Amino acid sequence: MCELYVKADPILYESRSRSLRIHGCVTKIRLENLFWEILAELAASDGFTTNQLIAKLYDELLEYRGEIDNFASFLRVSCLRYLTLKKGVGERPVLAVVTRAA
Repeated sequence: MCELYVKADPILYESRSRSLRIHGCVTKIRLENLFWEILAELAASDGFTTNQLIAKLYDELLEYRGEIDNFASFLRVSCLRYLTLKKGVGERPVLAVVTRAA
């Protein structure tokens, strides 16, 4: 079983920083290359560029939570949720929404 994981191309887990603008402010996000690839796939499936998708996720998270503690980790988890949902429902996932507690 472990061979499946340890034989992964090292470029996939190499980290890369990207600069992008969110509301006019330049910021850097550092993620592993595989996560950048998944974000690009997710963005394309919704008709966005990767930067547009990240800005949209940032805005929605800020609106929902009121603050953002660890955005890079949020993006990683979003990628994993996307893959999990995609696997479960076919090619295009239906987004799972967590409702706010009243």
